[in-house]
Amino acid sequence: MKRTLLFATLAIGLSSLQAGAERLTNPVAEFSGLDKITGRIISFDVYIDETVQFGALQVTPRVCYSRPPTETPLTDAFVEVDEITLDRKVRRIFSGWMFAASPGLHAVDHPVYDVWLADCKMSSPVAPPSQR
Repeated sequence: MKRTLLFATLAIGLSSLQAGAERLTNPVAEFSGLDKITGRIISFDVYIDETVQFGALQVTPRVCYSRPPTETPLTDAFVEVDEITLDRKVRRIFSGWMFAASPGLHAVDHPVYDVWLADCKMSSPVAPPSQR
């Protein structure tokens, strides 16, 4: 009897965790970038599957997930970052998940530029690529 009650309690707890772990797919990833030469930090929006150049880096988010505002924040994105070398070749320097909650652990640390995920958003003041 106690074992059945324990399993029932665990099942209810797990189902509520799964129900509460709703992921929202966002069309826009917001990044912050640091130019180490000038010391300037800028924010820039990038639509999913769009490539935006920041200095010598090309940033392309593939997915960007967040949670509803009523839940604990958990914002992550799968991102590809390429470097344009001095001889004009494209070299992949990052391909993986970035987490907004820990930018120091999951950011691109380049000799001149740093890039990290700041947020995932449903809209942007920047026009989508199809409207440019």
